[in-house]
Amino acid sequence: MKPLNQNVYNFNAGPSALPTAVLENAQQELTNFQSTGMSIMELSHRSKTYENVHNEAITRLKKLFSIPENYEVVFLQGGASLQFAMIPMNFLPKDTKAGYIMTGSWSEKAFKETTFFGEAYHVASSKEDQYRYIPEISASSFHESDAYIHLTSNNTIYGTQWKEFPETGQVPLIGDMSSDIMSKPIDVSKFDLIYAGAQKNLGPSGVTVAIIKKEFIEKANNDVPTMLDYQTHIKSNSLYNTPSTFGIYMLGEVLKWIELQGGLNAVAANNEEKAKLIYDAMDESNGFYVGHARKDSRSLMNITFRLQNDELEKKFLAEAVEEGFVGLNGHRSVGGCRASTYNAVPQEACLALSEFMKQFQQKNG
Repeated sequence: MKPLNQNVYNFNAGPSALPTAVLENAQQELTNFQSTGMSIMELSHRSKTYENVHNEAITRLKKLFSIPENYEVVFLQGGASLQFAMIPMNFLPKDTKAGYIMTGSWSEKAFKETTFFGEAYHVASSKEDQYRYIPEISASSFHESDAYIHLTSNNTIYGTQWKEFPETGQVPLIGDMSSDIMSKPIDVSKFDLIYAGAQKNLGPSGVTVAIIKKEFIEKANNDVPTMLDYQTHIKSNSLYNTPSTFGIYMLGEVLKWIELQGGLNAVAANNEEKAKLIYDAMDESNGFYVGHARKDSRSLMNITFRLQNDELEKKFLAEAVEEGFVGLNGHRSVGGCRASTYNAVPQEACLALSEFMKQFQQKNG
């Protein structure tokens, strides 16, 4: 049961697993990057060597994610949490409202930050059912005069994920895709702004990616502090100040790895297979494992479940650690169990977890 070719089975929700091949390559290049005699972390962010790394990461991201020509890509810092405030600062005029689709803790936090800068309201919410599902949205759910509609594409704590994104017509759509970006192909043109912390599927913590429609940025407020103004970072190619150079290098290496897997279609198919292994163990357990998310809203990135009582749950988690499974505890705010199966989590890890779940049930059911 224990992993043979790695130290542990890493199911951490974030920072999360990185591809082993990427880590090994970074290890080889760590002290002497491209014969410079320096680490990538020691290079000037104004140097030609680093500039090539920086631009190559942007180019790869655009190509892999099929980002249209009329979009800008910027690398920021502060995580998705800073974006919660930057978005209303830039895009919420005083005489308009912003609509938020409430699907979990991260949409709650984004909504709260918005209220410091202007008026926001709930377009729809599944809070009354402990965020077990993604609510349905129609044209009557929001107002044509809204500054924008905001959603969280995948909810790490509750294990739900949008299967199809809503149509918002002329109202700009903004997506926090921190925990499922690059896990499958999407139609970027549906969104006016997409943002994501890197620490799930893109690389280590410290980098935030924003993908912004040019026509949308042209409508932005112009009374925003310099470092919180998206235009600042667009005009400087994300080099206005010192960026997270190592993080961006690693992001580029992860994108290369995705290319080697066959691109996003291949990654998506693999993610489907990985999640199915664990969901099948749940569904075939006759109630021994109970999933939190409604079946039509299940996440392929974060699989959340409970056991029949707290004592059994503690035993399950303790024995899992002994068998080399790391990060299966649910979020501290809700408890339970959670397996995060991001791109870099290998299929072998998911198969091993499903087998462990079945064996644990046989011994304790």
